Amino acid sequence: MEGFDFNETFALVAKMSSVRIFLTVAIARNWELHQVDVNNAFLYGDLEEEVYMRLPRVFSSTSSTKVSKLHKSLYGLRKALRQWFAKLSSTLIAYRFVSLC
Repeated sequence: MEGFDFNETFALVAKMSSVRIFLTVAIARNWELHQVDVNNAFLYGDLEEEVYMRLPRVFSSTSSTKVSKLHKSLYGLRKALRQWFAKLSSTLIAYRFVSLC
């Protein structure tokens, strides 16, 4: 929201010490671990608010004031990582990989 949280950026990062502790617990409890790499992850985030962008140069337009309304997040948007994390979290909860408690 411009003027309220417009300049805030969400960055999901883990401290290396937290990763080491997690791996230590996983080894001690004999947990099976998997790594996932999602191609174009930011394109899966759903936008909750209206976001518009100028048309890329490859699209010819008679007017320079035309814009596109985005339905999905794009890499480079300030909220791209937050929207991807929200989508991932809700999906993991829906499939019961994690719980809220």
